[in-house]
Amino acid sequence: MTLLLTAVDLGGFVALLLWGVHMVQTGVQRALGAQLRSFLTSALRNRFTAVLAGLSVTAILQSSTATGLMVTGFATSGLVDLVPALSVMLGANIGTTLIVQVLSFNIAAVAPALVLVGVILFRKTSAGPRDFGRVLIGLGLIMIALHGFVALLEPYDVTPGLRQILRTVSAQPLVDILLAAGLTWAAHSSVAVVLLVMSFAARGTVTPEAAVALVLGANLGTAINPVLEGTTDRDPASRRLPMGNLLNRVIGASLVLAMLPYIVPWMDAIEPNEARMVADFHTAFNVVLAVIFLPLLKPYAALLRAWLPTRVDPSDPALPKYLEPSARESPVIALGVAAREVLRLVDVLDAMLRGLRDVLEKGDRRQITEIKRMDDVIDKLNAAIKAYLTSLDPELLNDADHRRIAEILAFATNLEQAGDVVDRGLLALVGKKIKRGLAFSREGEAELLGMIDRLLSNVQAAAAVFMTADERSARLLVAEKEAFRTLEAAAKAAHFARLRSGRVETAETSALHLDAVQDLKTINSHLVAAAYPVLERKGEPLSGTPQEESRAAR
Repeated sequence: MTLLLTAVDLGGFVALLLWGVHMVQTGVQRALGAQLRSFLTSALRNRFTAVLAGLSVTAILQSSTATGLMVTGFATSGLVDLVPALSVMLGANIGTTLIVQVLSFNIAAVAPALVLVGVILFRKTSAGPRDFGRVLIGLGLIMIALHGFVALLEPYDVTPGLRQILRTVSAQPLVDILLAAGLTWAAHSSVAVVLLVMSFAARGTVTPEAAVALVLGANLGTAINPVLEGTTDRDPASRRLPMGNLLNRVIGASLVLAMLPYIVPWMDAIEPNEARMVADFHTAFNVVLAVIFLPLLKPYAALLRAWLPTRVDPSDPALPKYLEPSARESPVIALGVAAREVLRLVDVLDAMLRGLRDVLEKGDRRQITEIKRMDDVIDKLNAAIKAYLTSLDPELLNDADHRRIAEILAFATNLEQAGDVVDRGLLALVGKKIKRGLAFSREGEAELLGMIDRLLSNVQAAAAVFMTADERSARLLVAEKEAFRTLEAAAKAAHFARLRSGRVETAETSALHLDAVQDLKTINSHLVAAAYPVLERKGEPLSGTPQEESRAAR
């Protein structure tokens, strides 16, 4: 019975440790997630800054898995090349060791204070203090769990049977590696597993050789999660980054395993404290691995590309058709094919609006899923266009080329944001209306359909202005902003009149109707923005970007 209760207590301390690590990660992600993602994107210019960025982001997030999933998303969408992405992972692997270094010192006495301050901050109403409080609570729980874990094992240190079992397992380094890799994969945290190994090593429950092998397993396990969770089965190219990260750790672990009888005595001589030795080895392993692989990343990336080639599916509408790599050598041709690819975004947005019109008029919920897929197509094509244009050699571009690149990127971004409004705004509203069995009045529905028809016309007008840069067409398109404001005002006035008279509209349908009108106006603003670059070159004053209008409306 005592052994069973001890096992339950042991499991509780392990769970507390994992929950503490989880709280630290979620607190940081909620407070700084967007800023860290933006910082990581801007730092992916070369392998050296990428290593530092990966180290910094992971040190803050305390999860190389989170960093790996983030960078895998960048690489899969074509926003970053494979070499700097692999560099980020080398830095991330170092960054995740830093909190282990901190917690390897005996700082358990400050755990209650951290939890106390964390709870006080967590009870604040603003998001910033709450997130920071979550981090402090998590750190305190980690220290409490480790202290309790060690205290729980202390009476069993003298138990011959338990020591014999653990030493039998410890005598098989390969088993230790596989065991720790499995635990790390299940826990999604190498930090938690390494901290547990430190606790075992500090009590002498496992030998130094076994501790090193367990740390190797933790390093392998944390590289498994991005392989399983950050890739798609359809395209082998999406597995290049996570597989590359896993393979370099497999190579490193294999080399250390072969040299284990020589490495452990050397580490033990440098750092006689067993817990500190585990933390130092964890850091040293990742630092040495980064030093070895960083100069070899270009040929290593080439091998990964050959092993995992990009799958070309001609039927996939999200694949670019015109972005020829060979055209990069000639900026004029490259900008032309990029502009031609942008017109595919126009066609997809046009199809989304037509589908929205059908759903609104006929109430067919099955079409909503298909329209949402179209928004995914726009997102992927826009990412491909950005990656293509930003890969052009700046030395080959003149001022006119730079200006045209800015116009193409701005127009593509506006089309993507218009698609997002359809996807996240209008389709959600229409889906809610259908699900709840609501109905707009005949007049209200006609107003919305009329605005969509006007948008369909403006989509084609915006495409024409983008391609021809005709000044007269640009002025006509800008005039559509005022025309749409008039439509919006008239629709709202008519809607409130019907609401006062009690004709069909209810408070619930009223909110949906007004939100739909506002979303349609926002889409029109994104389309009208195509005229701005043309008129700016003529020195005409402009105001009211789509983003500014959207903020003003809120």
